[in-house]
Amino acid sequence: MPKVLISPYRLNNSAHPELLRLKAAGLDLVFNPNGRNFTSDELAKALDGCIGTMAGAEKYIEPVFEAAKDLKVIARLGVGWDAVDVDAATSHGVVLAMAFGSNHESVADLAFSMMGALMTRLFTYQTQITGGGWQAQTHDSLWKSTIGIIGLGRIGKAVVRRAKAFEMRILVDDIKPDHDFIKTNGLELVDKDTIFRESDIVSLHCSASAETADLIDARTLGLMKPTAFLINAARGSMVDEQALTDALDSGRIAGAGLDVFKKEPPVGSPLIRAKNAIFTPHAAGGNKRAFDAAMTISVDNILAVAGGGRPREDLVVNPEVWQRPRRP
Repeated sequence: MPKVLISPYRLNNSAHPELLRLKAAGLDLVFNPNGRNFTSDELAKALDGCIGTMAGAEKYIEPVFEAAKDLKVIARLGVGWDAVDVDAATSHGVVLAMAFGSNHESVADLAFSMMGALMTRLFTYQTQITGGGWQAQTHDSLWKSTIGIIGLGRIGKAVVRRAKAFEMRILVDDIKPDHDFIKTNGLELVDKDTIFRESDIVSLHCSASAETADLIDARTLGLMKPTAFLINAARGSMVDEQALTDALDSGRIAGAGLDVFKKEPPVGSPLIRAKNAIFTPHAAGGNKRAFDAAMTISVDNILAVAGGGRPREDLVVNPEVWQRPRRP
């Protein structure tokens, strides 16, 4: 019986209805029993005999592809593919298919919640009162503030919709701007430095790449207002964590909300000591509606390839794979 690896450890022996669809198609499911992400060596062994994998945050690198001789499709249970060596996948004839469109509203919800919590001192007040204090302070307002959004894909646009309801001035930067969306929604297309200088909130929603590595560093933090906040619900690689720690500790910026870190979990990161920051465990895309949607899309992607077909074109990261010799 063909096998499929269900790599996210929280799905270990899950009876999720979408997994039952895989079983109904005659596929044998292999689960991750470790309670954590696979190491590369563990992943290579777990993929033995598997034609597909529902992928989490584990890394798919050349030695993994070399070992996984039967692998035909990686169905990523999410929308980021920075953990996958796309060139290696393509050279081995493995399709990389994503769950695009499943979780952008969920990520926007959490990012916007972080903005509100930081600007209204929500967690400061909570800590104060549970510690026996009772001292109201003047705090900032989301309404009519200026937000700078770096990355205007599905998530960035979802944040725009929320910001418009608060009558915010919205600055945007994107490598491939959607000019119709920008014009229709009254956005201001500016360069990144303008975003850093003029925004009350800077929110990151771009893809991880060589160009965005350490986008937030001492220089860009130095451009921000001392009253400004940083939100990162994208990828941890975009932030120089020591530079952000220094900016928070010195009051160079007012605070930060982070859902992602360079190393996850962020054991030893200086950032987790910052008192003017709030953190979540890479959970932004994980509300139930988004999770169920991602499961449906991922199962569809696996079944398409297992049945000798193709996933939807807009879900495939490496369409050039169809020009490569296919694995038997």
